[in-house]
Amino acid sequence: MKKNIPSTPFPTTGYFGPKYFCDRERETRSVIENIRGGMSTTLISIRRIGKTGLIKHVQNQIEDGMNCIYLDILPTENMLDFLNSLATSIVNSIPEKSTFGTKVWNFLKSLRPVISFDSLSGDPTISFNIHEDQSKLQIENLFSFLEKQDKKTLFAIDEFQQILKYTETNTEAWLRSIIQQLKNVVFIFSGSQQHLMNEMFSNPSRPFFRSTQFLKLEKIEFEQYHAFIHEKFQENKRKISSKTITEILDWANLHTYYVQLLCNRVYINYKNKNSSEFWREEALRILKEQEYVFFSYRDVLTKQQWNLLRSIALEKNPSELTSKDFIQDHKLGSPSTVRRSLSSLLSKELIYKDLDKDGKTYYSVYDVLFQNWIQNQYHRK
Repeated sequence: MKKNIPSTPFPTTGYFGPKYFCDRERETRSVIENIRGGMSTTLISIRRIGKTGLIKHVQNQIEDGMNCIYLDILPTENMLDFLNSLATSIVNSIPEKSTFGTKVWNFLKSLRPVISFDSLSGDPTISFNIHEDQSKLQIENLFSFLEKQDKKTLFAIDEFQQILKYTETNTEAWLRSIIQQLKNVVFIFSGSQQHLMNEMFSNPSRPFFRSTQFLKLEKIEFEQYHAFIHEKFQENKRKISSKTITEILDWANLHTYYVQLLCNRVYINYKNKNSSEFWREEALRILKEQEYVFFSYRDVLTKQQWNLLRSIALEKNPSELTSKDFIQDHKLGSPSTVRRSLSSLLSKELIYKDLDKDGKTYYSVYDVLFQNWIQNQYHRK
């Protein structure tokens, strides 16, 4: 796996190797144990918490012993899209000049695809000029090719719940029938729409029921993230106090992407002055830059939906949204109005529903920046 050097120790996209990867030791060990046992893994979490990074980290740990392929199917809408993305991910995951890479290219060329190259990255893109109903045969051919190789293949399919939106019927059952025949390929099925992934893999009436081991990715523990941030600043001879790191983690709600974003900005614009004052200046700059996005939320939502979204942001992880106190405190109308707004906000993925460590349901805003912006606007802590 090719590894570049990031411009800061806190990259917000991409995987740059173990040096820039924080913790996840338990999760990495669990996935690798599944792989060694020939078991696939279902990996779920809220968005931007680090699923893709974990997948890349696992692949980095085992790439010498397996062929590792990563495929994000979120942009796909049907089986032909899946086929094109599948073929493209295979050629881009395997070094072309390797022995296996040569086999891959020779095999793909035998299927007569259209090969083009991305104008920016220069990476090849594979597409098939065939009818949609022929896509399944070519997908079977690709998986069969991987099955016959000397080395096992780890195949990670990100945003796997997207297959439920395909135009073809019974895609889930058909794909399961193909995958269950593979003995030399082990999968990671990853998804951020947790309710859909749970339904697919835990409902006895669904094709993928009990076909994998479950792993829910939680936020990185405070102590581990605190130590990681301190270490990266110290390695580069930049001072940052323990108090400032604590404040950053609290502001970002321990959500990986937002922690990385703020640390990235603090690191890039580092100044030798009061660190607590400086990180707050950077945080406010980020919020100001995103302000047009936050106002757009209000423009696309009904008044009731906006008020509920704002209320959840102010309260930080409330649980009883239809309680008398919550409704009265935020002037939300009636419980039925709240339920309708809640359903809409969940479907738009502006908020998410989850369980805390005690098994209690809570609701939270997906966008931590929006949550902080709301709290600044209304002076609520």
